[in-house]
Amino acid sequence: MTLHPAVEAVTERIVERSRPTRSAYLDFIARERETGVDRPVLSCGNLAHGFAAAGEDKRAIRDGKDMNIGIVTAYNDMLSAHQPYGRYPDQIKLFAREAGATAQVAGGTPAMCDGVTQGQRGMELSLFSRDTIALSTAIALSHGMFEAAALLGICDKIVPGLLIGALRFGHLPAILVPAGPMPSGLANKEKQRVRQLYTEGKVGKAELLEAEAASYHGAGTCTFYGTANSNQMMMEVMGLHVPGAAFINPGTKLRQELTRAAIHRLTGIGWNGNDYRPLGRVVDEKAIVNAAVGLLATGGSTNHVIHLPAIARAAGILIDWEDMDQLSAVVPLIARIYPNGSADVNEFHAAGGMAFTIATLLEAGLLHRDLMTVGGEDLGDYARAPKLDETILRPASNPFRPDGGMRLVKGNLGRATFKTSAVDPSRWTIEAPAKIFSDQDDVVKAFKAGELDKDAVVVVRFQGPRANGMPELHKLTPSLGVLQDRGFRVALVTDGRMSGASGKVPAAIHVSPEALAGGPIAKLRDGDIVRLCADRGELTALVDQDEWESRENAPAPPPPFGTGRELFAMMRHGADSPERGASAMLAAAGL
Repeated sequence: MTLHPAVEAVTERIVERSRPTRSAYLDFIARERETGVDRPVLSCGNLAHGFAAAGEDKRAIRDGKDMNIGIVTAYNDMLSAHQPYGRYPDQIKLFAREAGATAQVAGGTPAMCDGVTQGQRGMELSLFSRDTIALSTAIALSHGMFEAAALLGICDKIVPGLLIGALRFGHLPAILVPAGPMPSGLANKEKQRVRQLYTEGKVGKAELLEAEAASYHGAGTCTFYGTANSNQMMMEVMGLHVPGAAFINPGTKLRQELTRAAIHRLTGIGWNGNDYRPLGRVVDEKAIVNAAVGLLATGGSTNHVIHLPAIARAAGILIDWEDMDQLSAVVPLIARIYPNGSADVNEFHAAGGMAFTIATLLEAGLLHRDLMTVGGEDLGDYARAPKLDETILRPASNPFRPDGGMRLVKGNLGRATFKTSAVDPSRWTIEAPAKIFSDQDDVVKAFKAGELDKDAVVVVRFQGPRANGMPELHKLTPSLGVLQDRGFRVALVTDGRMSGASGKVPAAIHVSPEALAGGPIAKLRDGDIVRLCADRGELTALVDQDEWESRENAPAPPPPFGTGRELFAMMRHGADSPERGASAMLAAAGL
């Protein structure tokens, strides 16, 4: 199928915009391959330290004739999605030996759980954990002991962080190795219903905890289509998994065989063979566009409008929200997965999952087929054995919606993202008085006091990367959902985040520039009429222009302190805009 002209045009603009930086990046990884640090240039002391504890693999690593795979793992046993990784290193070493290679744990990275920190102070470290993970990945691979990398990570900031770090070693072949979603528990819609009942005081904490525990009940990712599961979708459409790896449950024979296939495949795409596939060439402009298309077609997490530009920058590729918006206009919504439908990711997988998704998007000319994937000849290898349940998945020729449901809204309040796919079209335009807050806890207090029982645009500012690390504001979803169910016209406008778990309330998120950086959202006052319109792509304060221009910005709250937040001050101070990835690390590196 011929590539859709809009997808082709966006890709060509990205290629042209990125030409100098991409060329510099490819030159960089070529130099690293030829003159960087690897086992042949290590001193005897360096090398001896590297294999001293390698047990039965010591001789092979010492001789240096066979590939040594560096395992970078985000294992911990508090985070359900990463608990299965505890056994992976021993398995991977066996799988590597089967293929005539060796493997060592190169290093570990943090694996922060937004589910545990949601609505708490620790959430203010969440976004910066991505760059901490990237730095940890770079440290792990810096030893020069490895000819390939197996990246063990699955959740929110973890996959982007692993990729950003590994792309600085882009001369190495690398494969992302997922662990899969937990089996289905309490339905996500029922969990959300109980949360709203608790917010209204109609059930107690015991009932709420019982519902939450029945939903989050075992090892694996959460089963809703948030950032973690959107990560897995993107890795498939970018060709960074072995085909079909995304949504197989932990602890199954198939899950183990997919991990074996990934390690065997790594041994076949190294630089000493005839099928060299370095990570830095696999992640190219077409792969980045595929990730954006997949995100839009499946109604994935809005967090990736921040993460995808950061991943791209690490490979010398420049994308922005205009690219995403133009793709969203032509990419149909073909999946209904909670929160924009009732199905969870296990039902999505059973209905055809990624194989069907990739097949129908390829047929419609919306994905680039001609990728250098880690898994086969091209992306067509990821489109096998499709099934179809049209309540969950539809072909691109008969979508749920004709567009991808992620809109760029802009006006005198800046630029923001509005995820429409889970919001009823009757609420795509909200025009109401602003109610201003600088702390999400104050919103909850106002709700409980009845102060929000009216039409309102709830504005939560000073939540951007420079202010407090851009925490997700899901704590507000039940309260705002209750107000909407009571018949009020409500919306959220914030320079903070909501992710793939964003619910049914219209929201303009990631407002940029942020309040602390002098963004106009800091000019808003209680009672100002704000218009948020997805149809027209508008985010405007309806204030007389002369008055607007004469206003001073509201004073910022004091910087965060406690729960380790003060240690991340340099990341806050140096963070660039969300549209560029909100990264102090990439900005300081000149990437």
